[in-house]
Amino acid sequence: MLNIVLVEPEIPNNTGNIGRLCVGTESRLHLIHPFGFVINDKNLKRSGLDYWVYLDITEYQNVADWKAEIPDLSRVFLMSSHASKSYLENDFEDGDWLVFGKESKGLSEEVLNQFPNHLTIPMSPLIRSFNIANSVAFVIGEAKRQIACKV
Repeated sequence: MLNIVLVEPEIPNNTGNIGRLCVGTESRLHLIHPFGFVINDKNLKRSGLDYWVYLDITEYQNVADWKAEIPDLSRVFLMSSHASKSYLENDFEDGDWLVFGKESKGLSEEVLNQFPNHLTIPMSPLIRSFNIANSVAFVIGEAKRQIACKV
């Protein structure tokens, strides 16, 4: 099972869509406070539809609380538009942690500096970034493909 981590998510619709994606891909969702919405926000539930009850979700008050729960820090992959290595060049394994930052700013330098594995999603120079729900879908899709090929 993959672990999808959202650090300080700001937009409920994105988190709801990612929650639905996690249910559909049998991945766990980890949310790190503070949020830009309340967890029972109607938009969050609308985006996750009625699948939210099936979501394996854990909330953490801060990055330190989440980090303390990770059994192997070498299997944590932070997504950053500033990384030089593409997620398409990475070797994913079952149980990996895929980490995404807040919609407005991505991951902070403080968080990025705590982990060595940074990955980027290749994109046209005409845009700054992809929508976070799309980004999560790209990376989960590739990770699940690789894991299935190893079985």
